Amino acid sequence: MINLNNFFNPSSIAIIGASRKKGKVGNVLVENLLSSKFKGKIYPVNPKAKKILNLKCYKSILSIKKKIDLVVIAIPAQYVLNVIKECNQNGIKDILIISAGFSEIGNKMLENNLKDYLTKNKMRMIGPNCLGILDSHSKLDTIFLPVNRLKRPEAGNISFVSQSGAVGSAVLDLATFEGHKFAKFISYGNASTIDETDILEYLSNDKDTKVICLYLEGIKNGRKFIKVLKEITKKKPVIAIKGGASEQGNKATLSHTGSLAGDYKVYSGIFKQLNIIQAETLEDMLDYAYIFENLIKPKGNKVQIITNGGGYGILTLDAVSKTKNLQLAQITEKTKELLKLHFPRTATISNPIDLVGDADNKRYEMALKYCLEDPNVDLILLIVLYQTPLLTFEITNIISKIIYKSKKPIVVVSTGGKIIKKFKKILEEKNIVVYTFPHEAVKSLSALVEYYF
Repeated sequence: MINLNNFFNPSSIAIIGASRKKGKVGNVLVENLLSSKFKGKIYPVNPKAKKILNLKCYKSILSIKKKIDLVVIAIPAQYVLNVIKECNQNGIKDILIISAGFSEIGNKMLENNLKDYLTKNKMRMIGPNCLGILDSHSKLDTIFLPVNRLKRPEAGNISFVSQSGAVGSAVLDLATFEGHKFAKFISYGNASTIDETDILEYLSNDKDTKVICLYLEGIKNGRKFIKVLKEITKKKPVIAIKGGASEQGNKATLSHTGSLAGDYKVYSGIFKQLNIIQAETLEDMLDYAYIFENLIKPKGNKVQIITNGGGYGILTLDAVSKTKNLQLAQITEKTKELLKLHFPRTATISNPIDLVGDADNKRYEMALKYCLEDPNVDLILLIVLYQTPLLTFEITNIISKIIYKSKKPIVVVSTGGKIIKKFKKILEEKNIVVYTFPHEAVKSLSALVEYYF
């Protein structure tokens, strides 16, 4: 396995192409490192500046006499190789190249020359043509987009690897807004030397990463990918979305990161063989990561639906029936009898269990308690339509206490506006999985079962 520690937890960074002009990539890179409270040393490099953002500026990498763990390069493509040679002279082996202008625009010779030199001199490089790297735990931020345009997430356990900087940044921004927490974000661009497999292998041994998300357009080395991913997915779930599903999308990847996407059906087959969870959409990828980060391993695939709205129960029932790996639980006669003691005759005791519109906190508590004790139930999908009059916010404490003690996965569905947003926020702050719509919850539960079984 390639040692990538310096890319995520360096004690010192040099920014080649650092700029005094606000808004330029070289200025944003320095500013982001400062605002992220990165604890290491920062060395801006610009031959025309003495100081950048109150940091001493150096004329070249050769004029820095201190040890440098990582160099970030943001200069025009034609000057990159010369700078790489200077880094080698200075004993620096780890390089992150933000600069574009290589094979993605047809400049293959320049990228090949770069790759040959790096390989010959045993130097490691992520990029070129990439957005950068974020490590929420070490406070490293080398993403070249400003914080006021792209919010950074709180530290968590999801790591996101993206071949596309645009896809990665948009998803990261949305995920942060929705409250998802990340361990690492890696945009790897053209993958000239370090490719997606190397990064995934590193993350498989990363203590901060519990779930790995992957957006890719093409694989650099298919055999290596298959060999390594067979082992990774035994340790951690990998959720992948493949760009280039259509013929037109396949062709477009050639002019994006300089890699051929390949047949989508072949990739789908490989993902299935390797137990990689394939997401069809970016929304699905985030939904699946959310459930893997927070739920325990299920003991089976039998789902019990509990609701206080009959229509929502039917929609959830329909969604479960469309999956290939989820079954509706058949609760025992003992459970039915126990529930009948606590519920009015208007309640439906089957699957779904419909607590009806006058359900109160106690009715939900009893339904959860007895269904969790039922040997025929492996997972619970709990629908709480909080708009009904007898529910109070105390139900969030009831649900959270039960979930903390539960040995079975429970997901909550709650749909609505302002009051539901508040309700969901309370639960999510307790690390409880809450979806807005039934189909989101069902697809995510299906992904969870698919990985473990």
